[in-house]
Amino acid sequence: MLLTAAALAVLAVLLAWPAPMLLARAGWPSRAPGTALVLWQAIALAGGLSMIGAPLCLGLAPYGDSLPSAVLGAVRSSLPGGQVALPIISFGALLAAATIAGYLLANLATTMVRVRAQRKRHDELLALLSSPHPTREKTRVLDDATPLAYCLPRGFGSLTVLSKGLIDSLSREELTAVVAHEEAHLQQRHDIVLIAFRAWHAALPGFPIAALAESSVTALVEMLADDRARAVTDDSTVARAALTVAERAHITGQAEHGDRATAPAEVDEGFDERTTVLRARLTRLADPRPPLGLGARALVIAAAVSLVAVPTLVLTLPL
Repeated sequence: MLLTAAALAVLAVLLAWPAPMLLARAGWPSRAPGTALVLWQAIALAGGLSMIGAPLCLGLAPYGDSLPSAVLGAVRSSLPGGQVALPIISFGALLAAATIAGYLLANLATTMVRVRAQRKRHDELLALLSSPHPTREKTRVLDDATPLAYCLPRGFGSLTVLSKGLIDSLSREELTAVVAHEEAHLQQRHDIVLIAFRAWHAALPGFPIAALAESSVTALVEMLADDRARAVTDDSTVARAALTVAERAHITGQAEHGDRATAPAEVDEGFDERTTVLRARLTRLADPRPPLGLGARALVIAAAVSLVAVPTLVLTLPL
């Protein structure tokens, strides 16, 4: 168990710093954003398991050679006649594991509740300030001159929201690209992925890697949505539409929030991040590179599966 704890601690450190840094700086994710997104999720999940598992194994080391046997040993020791006394280091390690797990889960739950409340409030505002699109299903039109386009995820009742300013300022092809982009966010449920990484950032606000992970994942989901738009029009049209919405929205202090489901009049507090994401999107559209090969994608997926499998097996099997 001590070896297990040490192995998980090393893995947690690797996944908390060098692995995200290398992935964020790599050039291939823009060629396979969906595959890169799977890898980011694997890094986050494996990192969380390792971060919690290391102190948990250290704390339960006196009770067995693997986590399952140690848990059973701890239960037996807590029964009448059993030995419940633990070394102080073991007690501290168990407390650390419980604290980390509780803190991360609490932040995830808080983020989900806050997003749900924002969506509910936004839905109520839309009922007052918008009207159904005359030809598009599940689409609302805001009576606003600012070019705005975003989506409101809510299961089967998900909505795409467009402003009159957007409809009037874009060409038919550009509008088609914008709508396809937003529908991709809804159909691929990008909001679920973003909530998890937003919760990670909220849990570790002073940890630069958490901010880097959220920014990188945001860029990837935008690229995935762009790919859907590219399937119905050309790259230059998608780029013009994205740039038009971003530029005019910034002038008025608003932004295309996409899957974030924030109010149309909310002041954009993440302009630097949005500029970085937009620059990455426009660079990709202006100089498209061939998609990552099937073999390379398979290797990345295998690496992602291995990352999650390693801490899981280490926690359940004796070394």
